[in-house]
Amino acid sequence: MNKKVQLQDLGYKDYKETWEYQETIFKEVIDTKIKNKREDAGLETENHFLFVEHPHVYTLGKSGDISNLLISEERLAEINATYYKINRGGDITYHGPGQIVGYPILDLENFFTDIHKYLRFLEEMVILTLAEYGLKATRSEGETGVWLDVGTPFARKICAMGVRASRWVTMHGFALNVNADLGYFDNMIPCGIKGKAVTSLQVELGKKEVDMEEVKEKLLKHFAVLFSAEMVKK
Repeated sequence: MNKKVQLQDLGYKDYKETWEYQETIFKEVIDTKIKNKREDAGLETENHFLFVEHPHVYTLGKSGDISNLLISEERLAEINATYYKINRGGDITYHGPGQIVGYPILDLENFFTDIHKYLRFLEEMVILTLAEYGLKATRSEGETGVWLDVGTPFARKICAMGVRASRWVTMHGFALNVNADLGYFDNMIPCGIKGKAVTSLQVELGKKEVDMEEVKEKLLKHFAVLFSAEMVKK
């Protein structure tokens, strides 16, 4: 029987507001699990999947190095960008318009208790989606996310990932560059990895613009199959 996952598209939303919203859902799921353990309440935990597009923002993971952000606070203001130190894994990441950001908030005990497998499934969802556009994307050993031309001088990252998990509940997620302004990546060392380029679906396809809604539909289709999930619009 497929597990239900509540789907919400938050549209264009501030990073901090979205982070707080994620934290609220995350806490609700964990509180339910704690209640079940203490009281044997037998309550079902909810699973969520949030889509969002953020204004320009740089986020640094808990193990990240601030020196990987290459511009000053003054310059951030000039380019209409913000910066946050956050509680996911990974180093520095950029989010902005034209990028599809997905935040699955799942109780992995409803699916499988394996964080490594969870990350590989998220990567596979993106790899399968990009294949539908004729792109051969792969993983890069030791580097979470999805890449093109791995092992060549032209290796470039198209999707970044960083998650947090507690009591098998996940938050944060992935960021797929679709029509993103790649110039903003020049202001940082992406994910702390020097000498690796970034790209977008738009650049790879040589299109003026890629249909974001179509990409979301493909991502959800593959997510539902990989996780044996039933997506329910909230």
